Amino acid sequence: MFEFLFKRSASKTAAPDPVVAEQAAASAQSASRRAEQVARAHAVAGDEAAAADFIMSSEFADARLIAAEHVHALPLLEKVHHAMRNTDRRVAKLMQGRIDLIRHQAAETQRAQASIDTAQRLLNDEKLSPNQVAELDRQWQVIKATPELATAFAAARAALAARLEAQVALQRAVIDAVAAARALAASGQSAGELAQALARLDAEHAQHAQSPERASVPKHLETDFTQAREQAQSALQALQQHQAVFDVRQAALAEWQAQDAATLDVDVLKRAWQALPRLPESPLSDSLQQQFAAVLASAPAPVHAVPEAAAAHAEPVPVPRKPRQEHAPVSKEATEQFFKVLDAMEAALQDGLLHVASEHDKTLRDTKHGRLTPAQADRLAHVRAEFKRLADWARWGGNVSREELVKAGEELPAQQLPMAELAKKVGSLRERWKSLDTLSGPAPKSLWERFDAACSVAYAPAAQHFKQLAEERHGNAAKAQELIAETAALAAEESTDWKHVASASQRLRQAWTRLGTIDRKEKKRLDAEFGAALDALSKPLDTQRQIETARREQLIVEVGLLKPSERNTVDMLKALQDKWQELAKALPLERRAEQALWQRFRAACDDIFAKRKETAHAADHERREHLHAREALCAALETAVVPEGDDKSRTAFINHLLRDTRAAWNATGPVPRASEAKIEQRYQAAVAGVQAQADAIAERAGAAQANALRDKLRLVQSLEAALADGGADAQAWSERWSALPPLDAQYERSLQQRFAAAQAALGEGSAAYVRQLQANQERLLDEVLRLEIVAGVDSGAEFARDRLKMQVEVLQSSLKSGQKPLTQASQLMQLCAIAAATDARTASRIETLLRRIGGNVK
Repeated sequence: MFEFLFKRSASKTAAPDPVVAEQAAASAQSASRRAEQVARAHAVAGDEAAAADFIMSSEFADARLIAAEHVHALPLLEKVHHAMRNTDRRVAKLMQGRIDLIRHQAAETQRAQASIDTAQRLLNDEKLSPNQVAELDRQWQVIKATPELATAFAAARAALAARLEAQVALQRAVIDAVAAARALAASGQSAGELAQALARLDAEHAQHAQSPERASVPKHLETDFTQAREQAQSALQALQQHQAVFDVRQAALAEWQAQDAATLDVDVLKRAWQALPRLPESPLSDSLQQQFAAVLASAPAPVHAVPEAAAAHAEPVPVPRKPRQEHAPVSKEATEQFFKVLDAMEAALQDGLLHVASEHDKTLRDTKHGRLTPAQADRLAHVRAEFKRLADWARWGGNVSREELVKAGEELPAQQLPMAELAKKVGSLRERWKSLDTLSGPAPKSLWERFDAACSVAYAPAAQHFKQLAEERHGNAAKAQELIAETAALAAEESTDWKHVASASQRLRQAWTRLGTIDRKEKKRLDAEFGAALDALSKPLDTQRQIETARREQLIVEVGLLKPSERNTVDMLKALQDKWQELAKALPLERRAEQALWQRFRAACDDIFAKRKETAHAADHERREHLHAREALCAALETAVVPEGDDKSRTAFINHLLRDTRAAWNATGPVPRASEAKIEQRYQAAVAGVQAQADAIAERAGAAQANALRDKLRLVQSLEAALADGGADAQAWSERWSALPPLDAQYERSLQQRFAAAQAALGEGSAAYVRQLQANQERLLDEVLRLEIVAGVDSGAEFARDRLKMQVEVLQSSLKSGQKPLTQASQLMQLCAIAAATDARTASRIETLLRRIGGNVK
């Protein structure tokens, strides 16, 4: 340090430190480049390609961040993110956020477009159901679409709503049409009115059939409408037939009423009236019967008068048979029973229960009774005549219904109905035919043969279909037997390849469910056999799955025991995940159990990652806090002001400031990696700035100390030279010594002792002291030469031989063990303390040594 101070003192100028100047120049140049690049970052606004290129070429993070605000295109974002991923974390995060946002918006747009496409497909679908629209609405509720896509979806959704409303209206109209058709059969309308109503219903049904939403009408409504329409048509046909019979009888009555009453024959009229088609009981039939009775009353009476009661009816009243002569009289109870049956027969005829009346008539014919009075015989004849009339009408009506059944059977093949419905139709027709046999008596053979042939032809496809189904059931039973055999064989193998066993078990179970129908009598047996074989195959597998389940549970427990804060947690977690995958590949569990365990394992892993993420966020926050603390320390150094005072106090203040700042700097933790180099550079620059002030103060203090040491050494040498000259004033020398500034303690003490010794020799002892000075001159020269060798200072040509000799001694002294070599500063202090006569050459050599090695003196 003294060498440096002496050089500065010799030059009389204080030049700045080159390192500090270089750092200041570099800082100024860096600030200039930073400002330039920040301006360029603001200038690339609107040109994303230029902004991306600038980001990848800029060396300043602030400028890169400003330019990154102008990049929005996905390809450029990905390019910049890839380049800055390991360089600039802030820019990488900004790019990643925008990339995620663009991808999310693209995904939402894609989902919205898919929903719109689904809506369009539903609009074009012939069979639109409300469940499909409801599912579409649920999907749309979680989508954040653009206004354009939202408008397009709203339009498609409105069209779907209109279609659903049209479907509801159409179904409501069809239901109303079915109700109206059912009401027509019992409406009591005339044939004309009924025909008009049927025509209106047919027209409405045709419109329904032409509707775009006709596919949404349930099939059972079509069937119900067809059946109701057939019933109404049957009622119309019956009314038309009744009207035809009425017209025939009305025409006959009109013809008889137009003839002369005298020409009419009662018997002929009755036979002709009975030959006409019958009418059921109704006000019209009663009116015709009354008109016929009036015609009979106007005709001449026959030779044999008939009873008035018999003339009032259309049917001739048979003459009551004479009661058979019995060997035993009929009991009163039998007669009462006879009339009870007769009363029941009359009641059945009034209720229209012809088959019940037929049973009662058989009972009456088989029941014994006593002699009937004329009134009772007339009553019995009237009841049997009424029964005959109703039976004839039922027979006629039954034949009409049979004709309709034959027609319906012949039309069945053209309808191309499903096989099940076709079989149901044929069965229904045959059941109705049987019911007509009960109500209307047996049918004509030819009509029966037509009906049976029509039903057989119509049922032939169904019979073939059911035969094929039966064959399929037999084939399915054979396949089931094969599956049972295969399952039993696999169970007998006792394989340890659990994955193969699991896949085989699942395959066999699925194959069993896809077998198809089997005869009910064999289904139960085959199910039991397959279940037993499958249990034998699955029991070891279930045991192994329990073991695998326990292993997976253990993996979940191990994940829960991991500590998120440890560095090797991620590696351990990945190892556990790999282990899970190995177990899953070795033996998959049942789907539900596997899914439940996987959800728990995944939740545990996600919890570890979430905690690590929280820890990372906390660490990032802590690093930012450390960064703020270090920025404050840098700011404190940059704005530090050294107080006024002497150089020592100012140097102490600077040293204390640097020491405290270094301690506080070391006490703070790590900072964000992206800011680490920047804040370290700022700190070093701030320390260099404060240290420059300390160096400047030390330079001034050192220069002063060096000058004082040189001046005091010269003063001592002058005093010793004055002693050799023979005279000096002690008081004057003391004043001159006191006028010089004090030195460091060691140098001050050494020179003070030498000066005091010389000052004490003033007077009578000067000669002895001068002799001592001259005696020490050789020693002084040796020490000067020794120190010049150690310090590497040239001694001059005249001292070359002595220098060579001294170098050998210095080398030998340095090689001796156990001795600690003196430092150059210590040797210099010893040199200054030697009291010896000093000539100009020696003084010059000593000052040269002071300039060279004085820097190590403290």
